[in-house]
Amino acid sequence: MTDKNPDPSHIRLAKRVAEQLACSRSTAEQYIEGGFVRVEGQVVELPGARVRPDQTVTVEKDASLLELTPVTLLLHKPPGYEAGLGLDTGAPAHGSRSQGAPSALTLLNAQSHLPEDAAGIRVLLRHFKQLECFTPLPTPASGLVVYTQDKRIARKLQEDIETLEQECIVEVAGQIADNGLKKLRHGLSFNGRPLPPIKVSWQNETKLRFALKGIRPGQIPAMCEAVGLQVLAIKRIRLGRVPLAKVPEGQWRYLQPWEKF
Repeated sequence: MTDKNPDPSHIRLAKRVAEQLACSRSTAEQYIEGGFVRVEGQVVELPGARVRPDQTVTVEKDASLLELTPVTLLLHKPPGYEAGLGLDTGAPAHGSRSQGAPSALTLLNAQSHLPEDAAGIRVLLRHFKQLECFTPLPTPASGLVVYTQDKRIARKLQEDIETLEQECIVEVAGQIADNGLKKLRHGLSFNGRPLPPIKVSWQNETKLRFALKGIRPGQIPAMCEAVGLQVLAIKRIRLGRVPLAKVPEGQWRYLQPWEKF
């Protein structure tokens, strides 16, 4: 329905809807992007799609602009993808993008949505626009990354990221030093500054569980190295009170209304 050289008899879907509903073009565009408009029975979410005069265009009877609320997406980022700060412009955030690393935003689409998502939200193209990320994660690491359209959530994450507890599973190799676990919990320094007390425990023989606030790039590998361990992998499984839950790598789910960071 889109064409570089459109037939002059075809008109933009937004114009057609505006004429049918006797509403403004911007209102028509919102109805279309909300998934409420069908052309010949098929939902079309692109206001710029062009339709023929003989095609049937319908708007769902229960269409409401009140339902066009911003969404927040929780992605399980695989290793090798960049996830930094800012809008989905594709530009690196504060030089954080690794050379040649693809953006984690490329993983956000309808196909990678968690099929068992309990949020019950209908996936729309508009959910992948104007997303902000204030929960950066190093490119080699995996785990929970938050992308949001909600200005309130964006502001909270931007302001509180230093005080939100982050929980990570860290796979390690090597022999831990005597009293190494005690030192990880308290007694180490990073970048010349003593670290505050941190919750650290063994999950199994090769994985440590860290729960800490105000984490700095390179901090966990440096801490482990100080007690004789080499970090093989880092996976973030929780931000504040919001867990990654059972989301497979490369998939995402919606933040539910009752979930709070």
